Amino acid sequence: MESTPHRPTASEASAVLRDAEAAPATLAARIATPSWFFASMGIAIAVQIAAAAVGLQDADELARLRLGTAAPWLIVAGPAGFAAVAGVQLWRFRRLNGVWVGGFASRVVLGSGAAASVSYIVALAGAIWAAYGDHWWLMGLWSVVGGGAYALSGRRWMHRYRANPAAHARGESLAWLVLLAAAAFCGLALLVLNA
Repeated sequence: MESTPHRPTASEASAVLRDAEAAPATLAARIATPSWFFASMGIAIAVQIAAAAVGLQDADELARLRLGTAAPWLIVAGPAGFAAVAGVQLWRFRRLNGVWVGGFASRVVLGSGAAASVSYIVALAGAIWAAYGDHWWLMGLWSVVGGGAYALSGRRWMHRYRANPAAHARGESLAWLVLLAAAAFCGLALLVLNA
């Protein structure tokens, strides 16, 4: 005996479609960030900015500050520290939520959003300028401001994602991120070689 498939009524089909449309918004509302997520990302960026500014200093200036010859390697240590914090936080996010959120890694963690990118570049330039002028307190201030702005832009993206997941669920393509990482690595290598 062969059974015929059940054909849903119009009201049943409508209910299934409503549930399917509501699913992304329901999931987005339940997404949580691990404790200290934004604070740790902001601190990691602030340390990276400060490390780059100090690492770019002249060897004579560094000797005067008693930083020795290891300071150019701060240019590498800053991004390495950031990568460690970012990796741990991404792992914690996945463990807490059980899912990946499209755009989260690129926009929030890697700062590919406009606000994070601009704030990072401005803070890095300000910190380097302040360090070259021996305004160390200002270099520290620029670093903290850059880290804070980076963290706030990530928090803002999460808020916007929760409000409209369909519009904010896409990040940059993997090929674009690999290209940017390669360019950053080449720039980092040039900075270390010329420092």
